[in-house]
Amino acid sequence: MKGSGNRNQPPVSTRFRKGQSGNPKGRPRKRSEPPSSAFDLVIDRTLTIVVGGRPREVTVEEALQHKTYRDAIAGDRAAQRKVLKMIAKREKERTKRAPPSSAIELRMEPEDPTNADEALLILGIASRDPRRSEERTTEREQLLLESWAVEAALNRRAARCMGKLEVDSARHCTRDADTLHWPEPVEP
Repeated sequence: MKGSGNRNQPPVSTRFRKGQSGNPKGRPRKRSEPPSSAFDLVIDRTLTIVVGGRPREVTVEEALQHKTYRDAIAGDRAAQRKVLKMIAKREKERTKRAPPSSAIELRMEPEDPTNADEALLILGIASRDPRRSEERTTEREQLLLESWAVEAALNRRAARCMGKLEVDSARHCTRDADTLHWPEPVEP
């Protein structure tokens, strides 16, 4: 062996020069994917719930939000705080996606009633009125309140003192209004 100098070393011509690494790319980085928690596995599953008499496919997360909203309507203070946090989070995300504008412009913008309509649709409190889908006489889409939401509102003390005009108006805006027990209208 020519030029090796020592039996246990490679030939001088193939050795790394002084200051040159023998592993130029370095140790490969360990690919660490965060392990999925049991909560993550469950929250992404879908299930079928019945809303307004119709089956609907939703994720577990959507079902939990729906239940939280129903509890909030029923008067559960913790659920009410949770719903307010969900709304605030949604508004924050919506603000991030909106084109940047100055604070003065934001204060001067008119209120957007469709924002509340979207929240009612997302939370399953209302749905689009099929009777008025062809009409579209106004810019806002006509919605019907789901019977479970109206029922929860009627079970509150304040609903017991509704006038005839209020009861008739509520009936007109409720899906499957005939399935509910309406309070006797109070005479003025």
